[in-house]
Amino acid sequence: MKRLWDKSLLALLIKSSSVAAAAVLASTVSISAQAATMTEALVQNYASSMKASANNKNISQVSRLVADDALISLSRKGKTTSLDKDAYLKLLQNSWNQTSNYRYDITIDNIVTTGEQARANVTTTESWVKDGKDVSFVTNSRVTLTLSTGNALLLRAVSQVTIN
Repeated sequence: MKRLWDKSLLALLIKSSSVAAAAVLASTVSISAQAATMTEALVQNYASSMKASANNKNISQVSRLVADDALISLSRKGKTTSLDKDAYLKLLQNSWNQTSNYRYDITIDNIVTTGEQARANVTTTESWVKDGKDVSFVTNSRVTLTLSTGNALLLRAVSQVTIN
């Protein structure tokens, strides 16, 4: 009987050790995940990726650069429109489909990083030809980027659009 009890106790200790080890491992992984912070390099990488994706008219890649819960507010001539991710992607894709010679450029400055987010001033210039005419949109925005799976994603944008 004592031998059976010793084996049961040993088995219980082994199981408890495994649970404890798993808990330590889980908390270590959690701490590592929480330690990830936004950097200026990630913000600049976001800009490079967005420029390449837009110039290649790659909607799936642009989609990966925009957070699922993104909110984009566009103002022009005193009127404001707010777009979620899906509406923004549809607008972008419709623009690409109705124009030719699309070009996109982006500059980012005044970057402030805090934890998993960054705020920055962003200027984008979009140019294309529609109905034989050159069109250019310049958008000045204050954006918030968030860190997700090691990359910066657009979370919020408050934008002023100018058409040239």
